[in-house]
Amino acid sequence: MKVLRIAAAVEAASIVILFVNLFTIHAKPITSLGGPTHGTAYLLTIVATFSLTVAGASAGARLLSFVPGIGGMLVLQRLKRHPEALKAPAGDAVRG
Repeated sequence: MKVLRIAAAVEAASIVILFVNLFTIHAKPITSLGGPTHGTAYLLTIVATFSLTVAGASAGARLLSFVPGIGGMLVLQRLKRHPEALKAPAGDAVRG
């Protein structure tokens, strides 16, 4: 969950920085650094969402992860409202 939170924040912040740069000074170094950073955070958000959620209970969360820029934040809000969509941690297995 921590990875998803960090990736969602980086995804949202990087898209804002890229748009501000695009509509103001359009500095090439910002674009060169911001583009790959945003792309990596976007992909990490998708992977983290799929690894944290149960397939049937979280189809909506999985679809939201594909929204560029704010998908991670949308997923976090959905998982906050529907915690049953989260997979049980590996250490919580019933032992017997």
